[in-house]
Amino acid sequence: MKLTLRGIVFSALFAAILVLFSFVSIPMGHVPITLQTLAVMLAGGLLGARYGFLSMALVVILTAIGFPLLHGTGGLTVVLGPTGGFILMFPFSALLIGLILPRIRMNGIMGYIAAFVVLEIFGSLLLYVSGVPWLMYKVPTLTFSKAMIAGCYPYLPGDAIKAAVAALIIAPVRQVFPPQRLTGSVSRSVAQSGQDVRAN
Repeated sequence: MKLTLRGIVFSALFAAILVLFSFVSIPMGHVPITLQTLAVMLAGGLLGARYGFLSMALVVILTAIGFPLLHGTGGLTVVLGPTGGFILMFPFSALLIGLILPRIRMNGIMGYIAAFVVLEIFGSLLLYVSGVPWLMYKVPTLTFSKAMIAGCYPYLPGDAIKAAVAALIIAPVRQVFPPQRLTGSVSRSVAQSGQDVRAN
């Protein structure tokens, strides 16, 4: 399916949200505390897989080129720096959230809990799968246990809060604006079938 103008606009909007959230930063060793993962969760949950991926990839690519988008800095030194394992996973995290979350009926407490679990796993824990080994690679003095302390354990409570906030935002918004409507990406076959039903 082709990209829609509305989808591209919203992708740019969520890319801007990621940039904005990156400025909310608390220095903490090699990995600062930021709201970036909240932006990733919202992008995947509200835009769907394709446009969620596009929005996050846009920031990563432009930052790598040299635009000062993350924490006011840019260049390969940022994307491939100690936090590079987290940054490079942003698009894939949004992609997986966008693929899995639409399969959940976010109605009632169980729906919120299921959405929270998906956001926590793919919007938070997945990032550590690449982030911690990359941190070890960039800082050779860190053993695995030290890397987990430096780049994982202290951030888990905050990630859980961000996943809960994202679930509370995504659920009501998606009831009014599902990803297909928000991005204008309803397939022609669906639209055609709707026209056929009305014609009959």
